Amino acid sequence: DPSLRNALGGRPRNGLTEFVELIDHIRESLSERTLAEQVEGVLEISGLRAAVAALEPREAEARGENLTELIAMANSYRVPDEDQEMGELAAFLSQASLDAGETQASKHADAVQLMTLHSAKGLEFPLVFIVGMEEGLFPNQRAMEEGPQQLEEERRLAYVGMTRAERQLVLSYAESRRWRGSAAYNAPSRFIRELPGRCLSEVRPKVQLTRPSSFGGAASAAPLNTSPVKLGGNVRHPRFGEGVVVQAYGQGDHARVQVNFDDHGMKELVLAFSKLEFL
Repeated sequence: DPSLRNALGGRPRNGLTEFVELIDHIRESLSERTLAEQVEGVLEISGLRAAVAALEPREAEARGENLTELIAMANSYRVPDEDQEMGELAAFLSQASLDAGETQASKHADAVQLMTLHSAKGLEFPLVFIVGMEEGLFPNQRAMEEGPQQLEEERRLAYVGMTRAERQLVLSYAESRRWRGSAAYNAPSRFIRELPGRCLSEVRPKVQLTRPSSFGGAASAAPLNTSPVKLGGNVRHPRFGEGVVVQAYGQGDHARVQVNFDDHGMKELVLAFSKLEFL
């Protein structure tokens, strides 16, 4: 994005420009090559192979062998049927990071393994934490706006993450987080609500967060449950069906709610005329 580069100055802008040019050069030079040739080309063009060769001899030899093994893996790699939509290079990188995670886990059995949900596929752990289980994060805002197909992909990813747990699964969400310089109050993820209640044990802090009232003045503050409009609360609309309150703002006749409906996606409604039933 040229506007982003222009917003930077001096060395940061030059560094970003050089990096973008490098990526463009790699993409143009290697787009028609085999996977192994792409990997080898990236090692050469990026300067990684030269940087490894300049290390102390013993370390250079060990790291050089790792690079050679990476190329060999790319040469023999075949994309699994379930990863066909990812493309060959993306699927290979996903598998390579997965293999690295397995190796790390075997060497550090008591260590915390930090990874994405995609790279966790195929692994299992006694205890799994999934954080950021909030509407707008997981599922992400784009999936919520684009409709059922993207939401189902997010739901499938949630299933992958949850089933990594052998004995205990901990799902967490923030009642408040900073977003673009101001406080954001997101509803808990629908993926938590979709789980059978008998499988859940809710743990809350002794001190509950007091959120700004959705419909009071700027100086007023009240717990969320003092208003019929609750972030994360379930509602029903005569036309759009059932949904979840994601945002609420304004006051009086200007009060509005943003609701994510199960079958109709995100809708913004004027509260006074919304005909919402709070469940």
